[in-house]
Amino acid sequence: MEVAFGHWSASWPALIAYVLAAGWHLAGLRRALAAGPADGASRRQLSREAVLYHLGLLVILLALVSPVGYLATVYIWVRGLQMLLVGVVGPGLTVLGAPWTAFRLAVGRPSAAHSSGGQPTDAAGPDVPDTSPGRQPWLMSRPVLAVVVANVLWVGWQFPTPFDAARGNSAVALAEHASYLVAGLLFWLQMISSRPFSQRVPPLRRIALLVGTVAVFTVLGMVLVFGSNVMYFGFPASAHHVMSVLSDQQLAGAVLWMGCLPAMMLVAVALMMEWLRNEESAELSAGLDRLLTPRRNGWASRSVIR
Repeated sequence: MEVAFGHWSASWPALIAYVLAAGWHLAGLRRALAAGPADGASRRQLSREAVLYHLGLLVILLALVSPVGYLATVYIWVRGLQMLLVGVVGPGLTVLGAPWTAFRLAVGRPSAAHSSGGQPTDAAGPDVPDTSPGRQPWLMSRPVLAVVVANVLWVGWQFPTPFDAARGNSAVALAEHASYLVAGLLFWLQMISSRPFSQRVPPLRRIALLVGTVAVFTVLGMVLVFGSNVMYFGFPASAHHVMSVLSDQQLAGAVLWMGCLPAMMLVAVALMMEWLRNEESAELSAGLDRLLTPRRNGWASRSVIR
């Protein structure tokens, strides 16, 4: 009971960021629902995406202000769990929530596609940026670079020096959490179509990037699980009443190793299903083309004798 109801922290940077992100989205969502469907989304889809987005924000907030935030300064394995919540689970839900259209509407007037009931016209205002599927963000056109940057940010904070520094300095801890969040958004934007942006990277290539990321987490987890020496000296042994610091470090490796798998496997299965659908569609199109293409006469033509 003390763990559940005690050690809640009023992390003002996290609370302010949460209020701003949630309020910004709700303001744009209200305008989107009032103006009517756009970008091919119905009201039900907008509502479903809003739930996912705010669930992702809540996961990130609770990982920072709940007892998880306090225990992350005591136990290394809880620190690993916090990293997964802030850097993997939360950003994945926010990308699924596709908040970009709502963000755009919150700061600009609705485009003609909204005002005309979803039918695009050429009268869009100059203050509304073009976010059509044909124009993608810069980093979505460079998936390998974005995934490499995300992995560097995730793994870089697991080295002993920054890891211990973030425990004892609130400013460094804030930079760590912000880096996790940025890395998660970069990563999931390469894997998931987030309306109005659609993925152009083939599913198999995205699966390869997923497998590479899982391999990085596996190597990191194995280093911690099978390591026989303490790496993080910033966690005092006096605070560990149940396990030693080395056992805590090994458990943290298992959390990072296995904890990333559920989200990665779900997305990998979805990408595999997308690839199979594309293959079936391509085969069906090829079959229809063969049926509709006139066949040539197999007999050689002969000149007519007059």
